Amino acid sequence: MKKGLLINSEISYGISKLGHKDSIVIGDAGLPVPHGVQRVDLAVSKGIPSFLSVLSAVLSEQKIEKIILAEEIKTASTTLHEQILSVCKGAEGNLEIEYVSHEEFKRNTGKCKFAVRTGEFTPFANIILISGVVF
Repeated sequence: MKKGLLINSEISYGISKLGHKDSIVIGDAGLPVPHGVQRVDLAVSKGIPSFLSVLSAVLSEQKIEKIILAEEIKTASTTLHEQILSVCKGAEGNLEIEYVSHEEFKRNTGKCKFAVRTGEFTPFANIILISGVVF
């Protein structure tokens, strides 16, 4: 049995197959997942699991070099926005951050290797993680 923070086998397996510049998306309960993108549905009920708990677990295994967020999170969910930046910078330090419109964000999810759906109900609680390299 795994003893690390991330114990979900589907997510762990998906991360193990990522290469440099590959991306995944972690989304709230309402984020649409495009046809053809694998969905890992963790949502149980409102708030369970939370977006931040899933993000923290994923960052314990995935090396990232860039994140993409919807521009709207800056005004619609300011507290969550600050928490996301803190968690991501804590995991990676120097990190590129890109903001796009929510519509562009949803289009970008079509390029992701897989999508993780959480039980989060906070507006714009979505992030695309771009893989880095460990060397």
